[in-house]
Amino acid sequence: MAGNFFSRFSRPRPKHISVFNGQDLKRAILAGHAWLEQHREAINALNVFPVPDGDTGTNMCLTMRAATKEIADSEETAAYIIIDRLSRGALMGARGNSGVILSQILRGLGEGLKGKSTFTAVDFAAALQNAAALAYRAVIKPVEGTILTVVRESAEAAQQSAANGSDMAGLLGDIVTAARAAVAKTPDLLPTLKQAGVVDAGGQGLTTILEGMWRFTRGESIQLTQREQEDELAEVQMGKVAIEEEFGYEVVFLLHGEDLNVTGIRDTITEMGGVSTVVAGDTRLLKVHTHTQTPGKILDYGVSLGSLQDINIENLQEQSLRYAAESAREHGFAATANGAQWSTSAGGAGTAVATPPVAEHAAALREPSEIGTVAVAAGDGWVKVFESLGVASIVPGGQTMNPSTQELLQAVETCSSQQVILLPNNKNILLSARQVTDLTEKQVYVIPSDSLPQGVSALLAFNFDSSFEDNCKAMEAAIERVQVAEITEAVRSVKIDGVNVAEGDIIGLVNGKLVTSETDMSAVVRETLTRMHADQYEILTVYYGADISAVAANTMAQYIKEQFPGQEIEVVEGGQPFYAYIISAE
Repeated sequence: MAGNFFSRFSRPRPKHISVFNGQDLKRAILAGHAWLEQHREAINALNVFPVPDGDTGTNMCLTMRAATKEIADSEETAAYIIIDRLSRGALMGARGNSGVILSQILRGLGEGLKGKSTFTAVDFAAALQNAAALAYRAVIKPVEGTILTVVRESAEAAQQSAANGSDMAGLLGDIVTAARAAVAKTPDLLPTLKQAGVVDAGGQGLTTILEGMWRFTRGESIQLTQREQEDELAEVQMGKVAIEEEFGYEVVFLLHGEDLNVTGIRDTITEMGGVSTVVAGDTRLLKVHTHTQTPGKILDYGVSLGSLQDINIENLQEQSLRYAAESAREHGFAATANGAQWSTSAGGAGTAVATPPVAEHAAALREPSEIGTVAVAAGDGWVKVFESLGVASIVPGGQTMNPSTQELLQAVETCSSQQVILLPNNKNILLSARQVTDLTEKQVYVIPSDSLPQGVSALLAFNFDSSFEDNCKAMEAAIERVQVAEITEAVRSVKIDGVNVAEGDIIGLVNGKLVTSETDMSAVVRETLTRMHADQYEILTVYYGADISAVAANTMAQYIKEQFPGQEIEVVEGGQPFYAYIISAE
């Protein structure tokens, strides 16, 4: 089956393709998907944090599988029908933040090609501009150095390429060149990527899809050998990615001249010490991008070839330091604010108990309600907790298994209520959840809970006597009052936020931020709770995972009580996979 799938794209293609119809588009998209599947594990390995999660490569592949399923057997020749079916499938099957943004990019392409049975390079370039704009609108706080940057700069390159008269093959080549350059500079825009020694995984995933589409137009293979896949993954794991760790200057300029040699100019700049070098354009106009310790030499070389315009030089070291300073200020302010808000310690002596902290509320929540609640949960214990809080529908999923938009929509539709509050309980499910609001006739509000304890806190704030709007406000406010610590095993070696992590270490995170790494579980728990300022809260609830016994959990609770004698300690079976303990502080 797999061999037949890949063999579809082995036929030679003409060198100049001026117009695509629906079948051309279908085959190009299928090639992009196939190429993504070939690089899935290498993209997964680019994830910054060493925690087990819904990896970017897997989420993007699952999203594309749902999308291409809608068109794989279609004989439709109208391009707009193919892209409409594709984007609908992607939206419903979107998993994780990267999958949702990818679905919005495909949706934007669909809007841009609306009503077009065939399209040219000019049409596709305009559609890609629309796709970039829609992708940015899909994110409440767009961040540069991500897939958003890659799609925007790809769209800009497409506009220039189309204006220069490129056909579809030439256009896709220019788009891929720009996408690769955008991915290469993502570490300059996001210091966490620089620290981890990787490029942005979502941006790399999008670039891979575009590469597959380009390879289709050129009749090139889209199947890697097993050895090639293993070599690629090994390079990523060893940190051999398109990043120059040495600080220098980013140099960008337009070069006007005659008979300009793209390959020769790129090779010369590389020989002069330029890294992450990209040279794109034609014989009369080139855009040059490189990183170098000696920008003057690069500019002198450019002047020797023609005239320069739009020269931009950035000091990468100062840029990185500026980002680091801003990050430190933000974290310092957050710590001060939390300390001021929760400065009163509990006075009584608490004891470890093996019952959910919500038990006293369960009876009241048995009453029928005009408002339904849907929650995402991973682990039998968490399911029981949410059921005790009166949740109408629970969607299996979490950190390592991100449910699709379709699965969340189905859960909302099963509620008898016309007003539904949706709790994703994971930051990588939040965007998928937000898509549901436009896919149903019900009134749906998404509480931006990014952890399971936040979901519990939100439900405890629910009041049957309050309106839908008031409950939404109260629940959203409640998630801000809970701090969350997570204890798990590192799945990769990395240094980030000043913490050195070796694969297999026990690591601690506070509100998603890596704070400590050790080989001893108790030491990690103690340090993580200390960094969370656990002594400033009244109740610490310890949810133990699937691989932790009740005896071990209560022993850990006793240890925590010794370290934090002024706090009440509660123990609850969570049953979550991979995470030994999830600890909330309120």
